[in-house]
Amino acid sequence: MATTPGVLTDWPWTPLGSFKHVVVAPWIIHGAYSYFVKDEKDKDLSYFLIFPFMLWRFLHNQLWISLSRYRTAKGNGRIVDKGLEFEQVDRERNWDDQILFNAILFYLGRHLPGAVNLPFWRTDGVILTILLHAGPVEFLYYWLHRALHHHFLYSRYHSHHHSSIVTEPITSVIHPFAEHISYFTLFAIPLLTTILTGTSSIVSFAGYVSYIDFMNNMGHCNFELIPKWLFTIFPPLKYLLYTPSYHSLHHTQFKTNYCLFMPIYDYVYGTTDKSSDPLYETSLKREEESPDVLHLTHLTTPESIYHLPLGFAALASRPYTRTWYLWLMWPVTLWSMMITWIHGRTFVVDRHRFDKLRLQTWAIPKYSLQYFMQWQNEAINGLIEDAILEAEEKGVKVLSLGLLNQGEELNRYGGLYVQRHPHLKIQVVDGSSLAVAVILNSIPKGTTQVVLRGKLTKVAYAIAHALSQKGVQVATLYQTEYLKLTKSLGTESNLVVAKSYAQKIWLVGDGLTEKEQMSAPKRTLFVPFSQFPPKKLRKDCFYHYTPAMKTPTSLENVHACENWLPRRVMSASRVAGIVHALEGWKEHDCGYTMSNIDKVWQASLVHGFQPLTISTIHTKNQ
Repeated sequence: MATTPGVLTDWPWTPLGSFKHVVVAPWIIHGAYSYFVKDEKDKDLSYFLIFPFMLWRFLHNQLWISLSRYRTAKGNGRIVDKGLEFEQVDRERNWDDQILFNAILFYLGRHLPGAVNLPFWRTDGVILTILLHAGPVEFLYYWLHRALHHHFLYSRYHSHHHSSIVTEPITSVIHPFAEHISYFTLFAIPLLTTILTGTSSIVSFAGYVSYIDFMNNMGHCNFELIPKWLFTIFPPLKYLLYTPSYHSLHHTQFKTNYCLFMPIYDYVYGTTDKSSDPLYETSLKREEESPDVLHLTHLTTPESIYHLPLGFAALASRPYTRTWYLWLMWPVTLWSMMITWIHGRTFVVDRHRFDKLRLQTWAIPKYSLQYFMQWQNEAINGLIEDAILEAEEKGVKVLSLGLLNQGEELNRYGGLYVQRHPHLKIQVVDGSSLAVAVILNSIPKGTTQVVLRGKLTKVAYAIAHALSQKGVQVATLYQTEYLKLTKSLGTESNLVVAKSYAQKIWLVGDGLTEKEQMSAPKRTLFVPFSQFPPKKLRKDCFYHYTPAMKTPTSLENVHACENWLPRRVMSASRVAGIVHALEGWKEHDCGYTMSNIDKVWQASLVHGFQPLTISTIHTKNQ
């Protein structure tokens, strides 16, 4: 929002929330009906194509968002080396408002004389569109933009756009409603002129709007992609084509580089930033970033591609939940699954900075389901091993294994790679030690009994041992689990087989059944020690998060949630890798060995990571 919002700041359909897209439904239905049902003589292809053109604009913008986040995460060509935050993502969530607004105007414009049954192509209309844009549109925009930087209009409107110092492609269309009206008025000059002169065509119309989208997205993408040889071959191009670094300076300096897409008017009126050329040169030379700490995760469900930072920004900024409209995208989802299955390779997901450390997240292009297919183990291990060796070459200090990348059956909690490569300089961390510490500190103080239920992993054994040492009784639901634990921990450990379901603290892992969950007493606290949370079946119980910690405020570029965790919360495995690097520990923390739990926990707290808590109303019933 602008600092002092002016008239027509909000969009007319703001009260509709996520149902705002219904405003174009009547026209879409009428357009389809007119084309498929009416007589041949009444069909209007240009009217029908408005809706597919809307979909193209959605896709075009999304491709730019994903490309920009991928390139800035890698680091090569990055312009502004700062991070995004949730506040900006929330502010830019409704970037599709301008597409809806334009669509409504396009549908209404169909009633203008000459706007019906547009031909596919007219050369004179294309040329006229180019000339009108290069002339009056660029010129008028330059002066409108300068006017918007006058303190009266800036505080009421344009400051909303400039709240984003680190721009993303869709930052280009984040303006108050009144500002969009003024922009569309300018861009309508070529569109209306060609319609009124009878020279308009489907190509000139769609091509011009697509050109505006392309240039807007490019100018705000925060990585330099215009090659230097273009300006070498044709030097005058510097007056006709701006670059991402050129416009980036407008967002950092504010009073320079006002042009739309053609810098010529900045040169004419002396508003070109003197650092435009040096910034362009340095941005082109910026190479891919080598991280100090690498977190290796993987895809979970087929829809998880949309929840990654590279996917839909609004979804990535919220804890993972299934969204109904993603079912409509199954053709795209299926296509992405086929690509990852046939020719998948590890890819960069995100980057962060903390203290002096450079952090990156990579994803294995495998889904959770594949981790439970034994015949997939060799392929998955190959991808993980390749990632470790690649990270070693890049000089990464610590690599943490996230989610199922640290399975016992898969790779013996990461120990397989250390065994295969005994001279690794990179430290491999599975985060089990910190996960145990997180769980122990999630149990309410004064607890004397807990139920331990689920697959007995390295973490489960360590939890049972630690609680037994503290005098807390650990109950299992089945004799087989009790025998396995006593075989490992000894018969003198504080282990019992539960004779009733009286305990209200349940430590649960994979394998917890629906029947077992429903058998727990009311107000039970379920604390998962597994990588994935249990399904929440009880409204009269409490569910803690999977092992995780709150991040320090000094951790930069946090604009997405890690799977189902809340904002600014990281999984224990991820935190463990960061703390391992900060402390400079030189040993691996993986395989069947465990680091000192108290040491890892205290080190995490010292570096600003905090316990993740939920409502503690249940504690008085223990």
